[in-house]
Amino acid sequence: MKRSAEVIQAEANALKDQMIKDRRQLHKFPEIGMDLPKTSAYIKKRLDEMGIPWKDCGGRIPEQVTKDFIQAGFPKMEKETGVTALIGHGNPCILLRADMDALPIKECSDLPYASCNGAGHMCGHDSHAAMLLGAAAILKKMEGNLKGSVKLMFQPGEETGAGARQMVEDGLLEQPKVDVAFGMHVQTVDHTGHVGYAVGVNSASLDTFILKIRGKGGHSSQPQLCVDPLMIMNQIYQAVNLLATREADPAAMVALTCGVAKGGTAVNIIPDEAELHIGLRTLDVTAADHLKKRIPEIIDHYVKAWNGEYDLTVFHTPCTYSDEELCKELVPAIGDITGADRIRQIPAMTGTEDFGYVTKEVPGMFVFVGAGAPGNAPLHSPKMVLDEDVLPLGAAIYANTAVQWLEKHGDIQKGGWENE
Repeated sequence: MKRSAEVIQAEANALKDQMIKDRRQLHKFPEIGMDLPKTSAYIKKRLDEMGIPWKDCGGRIPEQVTKDFIQAGFPKMEKETGVTALIGHGNPCILLRADMDALPIKECSDLPYASCNGAGHMCGHDSHAAMLLGAAAILKKMEGNLKGSVKLMFQPGEETGAGARQMVEDGLLEQPKVDVAFGMHVQTVDHTGHVGYAVGVNSASLDTFILKIRGKGGHSSQPQLCVDPLMIMNQIYQAVNLLATREADPAAMVALTCGVAKGGTAVNIIPDEAELHIGLRTLDVTAADHLKKRIPEIIDHYVKAWNGEYDLTVFHTPCTYSDEELCKELVPAIGDITGADRIRQIPAMTGTEDFGYVTKEVPGMFVFVGAGAPGNAPLHSPKMVLDEDVLPLGAAIYANTAVQWLEKHGDIQKGGWENE
């Protein structure tokens, strides 16, 4: 398959200028969360130009999920603007995933295509979408020889931890049924062209607890007439942070953070409400199960002990899991593009990646692709800048993993969306 990889790499190199154009267009007008109308429209326009059929995916958002997101402070979602596309025919089917949402971070760069709306693609999702569009162009040219089909997943809401969930619930993995899935993420603090992957658990799970405490406000000179939600919030803040040091195995990776603590308007006013957001990340299922039970218990006891009331919303994002057998199959395909000496195993990351909703359902592999060099500004920094030389490399990795997996597992068949 070395010859096939060389052809794919050459095709990707020829598409570099187009991928840079795609990436910069998405970079300049970033959108956050689940509803990405401009981003989604651009992706669909580009797929139309390539003659690739696409469908909206993730639009059927359950009423309770919408309520939960509003409770957590996200804007109301009319629909989730996920896009899925299909190249080839029938089964077997491999899914290639790119996320495309941005972060609520103001970009600090002098780039001529820097964000102009206060948000920023400081996690590199614009590059993922551009690389997958490049891979789509390559695979479309090879469509007649594909031994099965490739489903493309353009996903919003990765930073919310639920975008992939919504697409899965809306039928992403059906028609045709997805057999395996592959995803990647750029990494600006690693050398461009180097690839890292973990076998088994690939990223931490994330449980998010959105707590809204209702007290009884009044004058700070009369605390006996009030129920102080800030005092309750402070005690819960301290108590839950002790959990990781007293009730989790020290050998387990547990990171518990209260990232939002807010309430009040003036020094002489006890407010009616306070809010606390708690994030629990771990690579250990036993630790996660225990702490997910204990955090709500502590919240309930402390709030009731001080005569308050509360609303609690909980979100769960699972670990992303890289299947060992699939990794064995795809590592050579990646190495054919990067060179075998540039792909290595790395420890699981302590961050969270909602590709885990896909790998819960089908065998998957997730990799990190270097797009810079050590010492660069990291992901989620307002100063993050990536090396655009990664774009043809990433597109070639996407395309070659798909082609080689289908060569091994598939046969040319009929039966795509055009036959539904």
